[in-house]
Amino acid sequence: MRFANPYLLWLLVLVVPIIAYYVYQILRGGAAIRISTVEGVRRAPRTWRYWFRHLPIVLRCAAFSLLIVALARPQDVEEQSRTNAEGIDIMLAIDISGSMLARDFKPDRITVAKEVAGEFIADRYGDRIGLAVFAGESFTQSPLTTDKGTLQTMLTRVRSGVVEDGTAIGNGLATAINRLRESEAKSKVIILLTDGVNNRGEIAPLMAAEIAADMGIKVYTIGIGVRGKAPYPAVDMFGNTTFQMVDVEIDEKTLEEIASLTGGKYFRATDKQKLKAIYDEINQLEKSRVEVTDLTIYHEKFLPLVLLALALLLAEFLFSQVLLKRIP
Repeated sequence: MRFANPYLLWLLVLVVPIIAYYVYQILRGGAAIRISTVEGVRRAPRTWRYWFRHLPIVLRCAAFSLLIVALARPQDVEEQSRTNAEGIDIMLAIDISGSMLARDFKPDRITVAKEVAGEFIADRYGDRIGLAVFAGESFTQSPLTTDKGTLQTMLTRVRSGVVEDGTAIGNGLATAINRLRESEAKSKVIILLTDGVNNRGEIAPLMAAEIAADMGIKVYTIGIGVRGKAPYPAVDMFGNTTFQMVDVEIDEKTLEEIASLTGGKYFRATDKQKLKAIYDEINQLEKSRVEVTDLTIYHEKFLPLVLLALALLLAEFLFSQVLLKRIP
């Protein structure tokens, strides 16, 4: 609540002299009829006219006060915020091959990749994001959506071993491209994460990259894994899972070429903090355009006060001129 003309509220002080003048008139006024004694009048029962004799001045002062408040124009203030977001369509392509269970990241690569990707999704406003996964084959885990809750749920369900093992980088990239094929967004991005070398699939990684470039899709590539050796999972002759120290092989040259062809960038993540920093950098590089317009609406509230003041003035007239009319 606010007043458009708050300075007019000072006029309320005029009520004080009005009341003072009324009290003065009562105190100085004489009796209308002279009688020898007032003892009989004092003992007479007091009717409602006696108790309501000051009501007209009360109604008049109340009406006067309401009119002053109405002149000050009380208003209800409604604050509105309109947001226009020009989002980006983003596909995450994540490697789920058996090597993503390597323990150079704690607890393993795929778990860390999911956690950091989840934080990235949560930070994006106004974007449609989808999820593709690949190993020896590739498939869409989630189409493009603005429903972050559903996407986060689908991300948590990503695990290794659901398809034939291998690393089909080209197929994974092609699946993500296919999901962006009919996108009308002005900016289309793929973030491809892998820890190996392309050794499966029908589509060569660089061929997929050329298709992405022709479609105006920017591809950021991430190689995940320490430099040197890392403990990889293996199954011994008794069917038990063991870990062997194996050289980490990531085809960084191909990943760099994919990024270069599409206008993206290649990153190497050797630990969780580095991976998080990479996603943060991509988050800054691919900013959605968001315009926020603040709108203030004022609703006038003076009319009910004016109507109430008129009703009080009418009541004051009826009481003083009809119900409480005095002998001249």
